Amino acid sequence: MAGGDVRGFTRDDMAGVRADFEKNFTDGAELGASFCATVDGETVADLHGGYADAARTRPWEPDTIVNVYSTTKTMAALTALLVADRGELDFDAPVARYWPQFAANGKDEITVAQVMSHSSGLSGWREPLQPEDIYDWEKATASLAAQEPFWKPGTASGYHAATHGFLIGEVVRRITGRSLATVFREEIAEPLGADFHIGLPESAEPRVAELVPPEQEAFSGDVTELQDNAAHNPRIDVSMVNSRAWRVAGIPAAGGTGNARSVAQIHTILANGGVAQGRRFLSEATCRSALEVQVEGVDLILGMPISFGLGFAVGGTFMPSPNTLYWGGMGGSMAIIDMDARATYAYAMNKLGSPGDFRAFAPISAAWDAVARAGEPAS
Repeated sequence: MAGGDVRGFTRDDMAGVRADFEKNFTDGAELGASFCATVDGETVADLHGGYADAARTRPWEPDTIVNVYSTTKTMAALTALLVADRGELDFDAPVARYWPQFAANGKDEITVAQVMSHSSGLSGWREPLQPEDIYDWEKATASLAAQEPFWKPGTASGYHAATHGFLIGEVVRRITGRSLATVFREEIAEPLGADFHIGLPESAEPRVAELVPPEQEAFSGDVTELQDNAAHNPRIDVSMVNSRAWRVAGIPAAGGTGNARSVAQIHTILANGGVAQGRRFLSEATCRSALEVQVEGVDLILGMPISFGLGFAVGGTFMPSPNTLYWGGMGGSMAIIDMDARATYAYAMNKLGSPGDFRAFAPISAAWDAVARAGEPAS
């Protein structure tokens, strides 16, 4: 891997983390990637390696950033929690309280919490959309406001792959008068000095890694009509996500650009009771409210059992503790917040994996094992 060797640092007890991260490259599973972990707000591992382009001409640098698809949703959720913490947003209130047009077609009782937990019944658009419509905020949100849900809201989750950010974002916009991307930038990313962008400035373009398509696209086999709608209306391919138009659009469900360091850094807010870098962003109660399960069971889109809290999945067999918030992006990016250990873990890469590819979990699980060992009382 000459020119793309793994660089960065890990705490002395995290040799296994580096080994697992390096193994992703030596096995050929990875092209370029970054990994970061924090405990009590302090960085304990920060690694990067490989290449930022398919031709392997650009090494992945410490400040390389990449589109992380739905890991962006964790930033949208955090922004909504920030607005709620000020008393401006009530998750139990109907969406229509803030967005009156949303009440159309039987949606007057859908709550903000149901939108946050993917259980509003709006997993996709009923109106056929063209790819470029994803850049038209007014069209995308007006269409969602006008349509009826695909199932009875609150009875099940159905992953809102693209609609999630428009729904949350429009509520935030109605309350604050600013886009969710602007609130996130001004009140979270910039105060932390975090290199994560929902709407990428042109000056950052040279640092963006090229996404490489997976061997097999998600939802490319036998799918239900509901799954097909969520995944393919509109149909967005990797070439579109690699474009300047996508990066600048500020799409809160999937358009975020950052790296593992920025993802882990931002989520220290939630891991540490609302405080990051000595500044209080949220109350501890608001942070803990994200853990409150709103809906659980087999997700109608993902086809797997999952528990959703406010904007994040919660707990689960493969997480380090029951009080863990997490979500990831198509292809393999990941954000995990262990609120018991006050730890965050993040992974971002440019070679998109096929469904069932969990290469991020090797270094992440090695890191949380090390954190757990460090927290054990001396014998």
